[in-house]
Amino acid sequence: MKTSPPLYRSFLKHRSPWRLVALAGCITIGVYWLFCLPDKLFNDPLSTVVESKQGTLIGARIASDGQWRFPALDSVPYRFEQCLLMFEDEYFYEHPGCNPVAMSKALYQNMTTNKRRGGSTLTQQLIRLSRKNTKRTYAEKVIELFQATRAELRYSKKEILNMYATYAPFGGNVVGLETASWRYFGMPAQDLSWGQSAALAVLPNNPAMVRPGRNMATLSRKRSFTIFH
Repeated sequence: MKTSPPLYRSFLKHRSPWRLVALAGCITIGVYWLFCLPDKLFNDPLSTVVESKQGTLIGARIASDGQWRFPALDSVPYRFEQCLLMFEDEYFYEHPGCNPVAMSKALYQNMTTNKRRGGSTLTQQLIRLSRKNTKRTYAEKVIELFQATRAELRYSKKEILNMYATYAPFGGNVVGLETASWRYFGMPAQDLSWGQSAALAVLPNNPAMVRPGRNMATLSRKRSFTIFH
């Protein structure tokens, strides 16, 4: 009586070389995904900040790289979070790091019209910040996609929001929500009004062109869209 060949031998016997190559490719991609994310996303120096017991800013020293970058907040203020998600990533708490629908729409518009549209989630934008805004090529988009989905497994949504709020650019050498709140409104981020929160929420989208004191009409339009959308 013949015995059945081992399962793996049967698998190899009935699989074409191309299928084996595809299997090896899938394994390679899986291994890359597991280890594609750096141990630490940011190693940027922070400003030295001195505050009173009441939370009033007494003084600050610029970071060693010439940026005003205050230490991370304990949590992102509710008003800023709501404005940011409304303007940048409405489905932040539902997606796994990427939004296929938004990416498909952006790709279609970019290929068929002269208008550029972004389909990146906040997590993908965070990865782009950590990679120092490398060129927005399709290859770079793929890397961002891998690292963003991997980041969603390592960090909680609140941690991702906090890192984004800490390292997003807000115009000039102003980096981070707390820094921008003191720079533009003279108060801690937790005390911002809805209007002020909305104004800051739209800045990282194009900080070189739009910020308080520059292109105020565009800033006002974007802020109004965020509040009344």
